[in-house]
Amino acid sequence: MNDLALKAAENLSRIRESNPLVHNITNYVVMNYTANALLSLGASPVMAHAENEVEEMVSFAGALVLNIGTLSDPWIRAMITAGARARAMGTPVILDPVGSGATTLRTRTATRIIREAGVTLIRGNASEILSLQQEGSGTRGVDAVDTVADAANMASDLATELGVTIAITGPEDIVTDGTRTARILGGHPLMAKVTGTGCTATAIAGAFAAVDPDPFTAGCSALAFFGLAGQRAGEQASAPGSFMIALLDALYTLTPEELKSECHIDVLPPAETAGETGKLSR
Repeated sequence: MNDLALKAAENLSRIRESNPLVHNITNYVVMNYTANALLSLGASPVMAHAENEVEEMVSFAGALVLNIGTLSDPWIRAMITAGARARAMGTPVILDPVGSGATTLRTRTATRIIREAGVTLIRGNASEILSLQQEGSGTRGVDAVDTVADAANMASDLATELGVTIAITGPEDIVTDGTRTARILGGHPLMAKVTGTGCTATAIAGAFAAVDPDPFTAGCSALAFFGLAGQRAGEQASAPGSFMIALLDALYTLTPEELKSECHIDVLPPAETAGETGKLSR
């Protein structure tokens, strides 16, 4: 157990004590499941995307989650408007650049939100994160075709360049703010068989960011919690349908004490990269 594991447990306790409101402008494929995940965790979700109410709604929220999974021009305008309001209020903004790199619209929207909406934390798969910096990164729809190891080598520099914390999720997760880097283990293969688990991780990051002003420790806490919940769900479920329900149950039942003692967060030295150590494959 390290300081980040202790911080994760403290953050989980804060969420359950304060029931923070997390404002989600997210894609309609996952809206119901991510709302249930936030409720199971102990947060309070609101899924509001109308242009004429997002400024008012985000003013009540502890965090704003922007997810570009099902884009339209009105939703883009709503995201920018809500993000600008959150930025002015000092409210954390979490971006999920779903499918960035797959189409011009998605990539340009993700970079515009980063530029205009005061994003503090970005959670994506390796291909999505790579697309924010370099051309030629391929995605297959919203699935990653680059590995976490590919993205880890540039994530620290990108985090510094953009002034954000970056969380790359995959078989192993990497969180970096350009100065500090951590690797988180957990999860289960069935997570890849259920749509929206990545989006759920982002929504959960919003809940942790609502109680922790440090995006790096909030991101580490969220992914450690979600990874351990996924691991537990996989122990109970035999197929994707039962896994979806077991994951909600795990989010609800996992205690701060269990998170502190059982999560796997490794702090990486500044010089350690995936290419140098080979520790990002298992």
